[in-house]
Amino acid sequence: MRYLNLSILALAMCWAVCGCARVPRDWLQITYTGATPTAQVAVDWANIVRVSRSTPTLQVVVNPPLRRGSPIHKQVFKELHDLGAQEVRYVPWFPYLKLVVAELQPPTATNTSWDFSLIDPMTLDFLNATKGHSPILNFSTMPAWLFKTPQPVTYPSDPNAVYWDYTQGTELNDPTLKQLGDYYARLVSWYHLGGFTDELGARHDSGYHYDIPWWEVLNEMDSEHQTTPQQYLERYDAIVSAIHRVSPDTRFVGLALAFADKLDNYEYFLDPKHHQPGVPLDMISYHFYALPGDGTNAINPGAWHFCEQADHFLDTVRKVEAIRQRLSPATMTDIDELGVIANDDNTWKGGPIYWNAAAAMYAYLYLELGKLGIEYIGESQLVGYPTQYPSVSMVNWETGKPNARFRVLELLKNNFKPGDKIVATSVNSTNVAAQAYETRSGLQITFGE
Repeated sequence: MRYLNLSILALAMCWAVCGCARVPRDWLQITYTGATPTAQVAVDWANIVRVSRSTPTLQVVVNPPLRRGSPIHKQVFKELHDLGAQEVRYVPWFPYLKLVVAELQPPTATNTSWDFSLIDPMTLDFLNATKGHSPILNFSTMPAWLFKTPQPVTYPSDPNAVYWDYTQGTELNDPTLKQLGDYYARLVSWYHLGGFTDELGARHDSGYHYDIPWWEVLNEMDSEHQTTPQQYLERYDAIVSAIHRVSPDTRFVGLALAFADKLDNYEYFLDPKHHQPGVPLDMISYHFYALPGDGTNAINPGAWHFCEQADHFLDTVRKVEAIRQRLSPATMTDIDELGVIANDDNTWKGGPIYWNAAAAMYAYLYLELGKLGIEYIGESQLVGYPTQYPSVSMVNWETGKPNARFRVLELLKNNFKPGDKIVATSVNSTNVAAQAYETRSGLQITFGE
């Protein structure tokens, strides 16, 4: 009987071990012994419950540690390149305005403020690190001057400074949304068509000709600009239509919801009759973070309740899937932010037990979301650091070295792919999770306690 351990991670939370093993075809039952009493895992290799559609992946959020010249820049981008994940999500997000918004001041009769000098280096490093792997770009922050505000929105002069009060205003200045669409068309043209012509007719050349396979339209708009489902759909249609004119082959991801359980968003967005003719509904996305209470760094991780929160989220996914199947069954799903945010995140310091527990939660969600047919399962985020969600990081923000969260993603990515057969698996313990797969490289079981 041949038994090959591919990876084992020590864990003290809901599961003591997270790993996978390659097994012979005639192995119908295994005995697993971890921190809890012995459990029996039974596999019916003849019963294929689903062919997997799931790809494990991650998101990269723009922040100063990823800039060239930072102590971890080279290490982190090397890890990203070597991982070779598909459909990695890239999000220039608003806390660092000069790193994410390409036109920070409104155009006047005499000049424009287009400036990619601080945006390009990190974006090019990402595009080169993910070349050939269909990345998903999401320049999620709209220039504040597009919105009606009592006074102009300011921002720090230091590109590394965090500023959380940029997304002001609820209504756009241009009710036709042409101004919004034109901003994103020019931004895409900069990276895809070698440059663009600005509002005053001046040409800006970049020389870049990157493919843009995927574009996600805005981010967590249910928590930014007080956006209604109707407003988001109108902005989605305007941005998609504008980008399609300059990049016809780009596909699009919509919603990117922070609060996955707000089902009215899916009901409205996924109904094709609400969209302009020809606007595609390629894929939707939404997010989940476990939110442990006080004492996240306590010795007793059983108080964190990661597992219970993950199970509640899975109930939400089932409801969303029912809506999607009813209204737009050809639309795919990318759950592109999965992680844990510590209650005391701003002053938080991690430890191995926390990283292992958060990693195991992601592995558990990969197993369960795979059974539900979710196409992309994205871990959040490559680099977090003090002032910007350190408890969500997949690497050490001082050294750039991967932690257990990165290694579990690597384990899943290297061993499981769409097309694998998910085999009927049962466990006689509520403390152990296991799932058998028939893969291209043989029969495997992934398990955890």
